[in-house]
Amino acid sequence: PAGLAAAIRLKQLAQEAGREVSVCVLEKGSEVGAHILSGAVMDPRAMNELFPDWKARGAPLETAVTEDRFLFLSETGAKATPNWLLPACFQNHGNYVISLANVVRWLGQQAEALGVEIFPGFAAAEILYDENGAVMGVATGNMGVGRDGQPTENFQLGMELHAKYTLFCEGARGHLGRQLISKFALDAGRDPQAYGIGLKELWEIDPAKHQEGLVIHTAGWPLDKDTYGGSFLYHMGNNLVTLGFVVGLDYENPYLSPFEEFQRYKTHPQIRHFLEGGKRISYGARAITAGGILSLPKLVFNGGALVGCEAGFLNVSRIKGSHAALKTGMLAAEAAFAALGSGRERDELTAYPAAFEQSWLHEELQKSRNFKQWFKKGRTVATLMTGIEQKLLGGKMPWTIHRT
Repeated sequence: PAGLAAAIRLKQLAQEAGREVSVCVLEKGSEVGAHILSGAVMDPRAMNELFPDWKARGAPLETAVTEDRFLFLSETGAKATPNWLLPACFQNHGNYVISLANVVRWLGQQAEALGVEIFPGFAAAEILYDENGAVMGVATGNMGVGRDGQPTENFQLGMELHAKYTLFCEGARGHLGRQLISKFALDAGRDPQAYGIGLKELWEIDPAKHQEGLVIHTAGWPLDKDTYGGSFLYHMGNNLVTLGFVVGLDYENPYLSPFEEFQRYKTHPQIRHFLEGGKRISYGARAITAGGILSLPKLVFNGGALVGCEAGFLNVSRIKGSHAALKTGMLAAEAAFAALGSGRERDELTAYPAAFEQSWLHEELQKSRNFKQWFKKGRTVATLMTGIEQKLLGGKMPWTIHRT
């Protein structure tokens, strides 16, 4: 979503200015959306900015959230938090339960209609640098290589793509992004990044148990009080539910298996009720960035920028990152378009981080800057302090907790 939003915004700006800008998107999956793995509730704020007429265009944001439930689970029981007590970060009125893969496919169609060149099936394997050390593009990997590392009869040499600016939008822990952060010391002076693993399944359930638009989040069992994590269960259309389990990868118990804990979670009466009589359609897992705004690296370097979850824009308190991916893609595109209009190339797009700092996304992430840190003090303290910070203070707390 970050890369496509950037490509779309560049083409929109070029169209408005009557200029021609060549924009290329590399997609490592076999098709646009093929590698997207997310059970998502989407805040449409960024989509409203990118395509104010997205409903008329047929964007697949179809299932509006109708009810929020937040449960604290014990092994056999559950305590529901009254909705009036829920902080704003856990309230989803006005949001949509989506298939992010379908939204990305739709974004790909919009991008191609604007003239964006999309190359599916090509992974960016190597960063290319010019004689001054600035990023000048990427090279795709060689194809048709056998298990022994030798070329087969289907061998095809990778290609180099050179650009005035290259935006890196690989998602969490992108392999090129990690190289860039290291080479340019982009994380100097920042809190260390924190990671989690998100496991997801898609189920078709008994229509009698389906409640379109119902959003359930849980904390507690089967994780102990000192392990960061929680779950989601979202009712989509067509009797589908997407459910997932997130575990912070800083857990201390060496015997803990996030996958096994996910399977245990599904046996809880509050969750089992929905799944019995249904069938699992698909499943997968994905790394997520959980450090928040305090762990964001420097976003720009000569020749390019980090966008979306490549940098770590996930709002972990809301369990939402797709709106941040869209917004940061747009901001990076606007900075790049202005630079191209001034005849610049392969320098730092400093207007991008400056625009982020003035944006609603920065304000949103600032409010949740301490969320992950409180969990290092245990679930009870974390729950209490999140309630105080988010509900009583509205995210405008005078203190900041750093991780070292």
